[in-house]
Amino acid sequence: MATTRQSKDILSRLGQGEVILGDGSYVVTLEKRGYVKAGDWTPEAAVEEPEGVKTLAKEFAKAGADITQTFTFYSTDDWVGTFDAEGCKEDRLTCRQINSAACAIAKEVSEEFGTIVAGGITQTETYVTTKDKKKVHEELDKALTVLIENDVDMIIIEYFFYIQEMEWAIELCRKYNKPIAATMAIGPKGDRSGVSAGECAVRMAKAGADIVGANCLFDPWINLETVRKMKVALDAFNMSPFLMSQPNAYRRSEEHTSE
Repeated sequence: MATTRQSKDILSRLGQGEVILGDGSYVVTLEKRGYVKAGDWTPEAAVEEPEGVKTLAKEFAKAGADITQTFTFYSTDDWVGTFDAEGCKEDRLTCRQINSAACAIAKEVSEEFGTIVAGGITQTETYVTTKDKKKVHEELDKALTVLIENDVDMIIIEYFFYIQEMEWAIELCRKYNKPIAATMAIGPKGDRSGVSAGECAVRMAKAGADIVGANCLFDPWINLETVRKMKVALDAFNMSPFLMSQPNAYRRSEEHTSE
């Protein structure tokens, strides 16, 4: 049974003190169900197994999720394109094909359950190989354009290892006038270039993110400690974006916090 319809303006709802619950774990859960190849993080299943993706999205909504996220995790052409054992480029689905299918699924579930549709983008291989802002923007914009064409309610920028690339992504997303949630794949020690968790949060907020936080590299306890450090730094700079936590649902030991 569909839930009672609520506003899809996430910032208004957060401003009124509501706690918003997201969905997630598409890659891990679909992998366990046999829809996603183990180790292959690109979401071809949105095209190849749409009923499997839609069923999971509905299960999240029925469980109480206020948000339905597009299954576009790691869907940029530089990640989707892979190489076979001989080093030759394989023929694969494009970012546009995957993102279009993922948006259609999320919109259908949103229509039934009244959830907020969040279009997700992730870090690029281009940043790692080039550190070229223009090329990173070009790669991310191919993914973003499809999300905007499908009029998602908000954008989630997630699973970024480096604050510089995150700042570039936020800057790009601002031109679309959608609420922006930015979460980094970091622990309490900060990003992979040595920038502290607190500084990452301040820089995300300064770049224009409405919601900042940390996502699914660590378990809830480590993740919340990271967000706590973010809040301390934000308070010191008199900044008050909304906070977001997207932890793993399984425990990771403390020695992994340096990742």
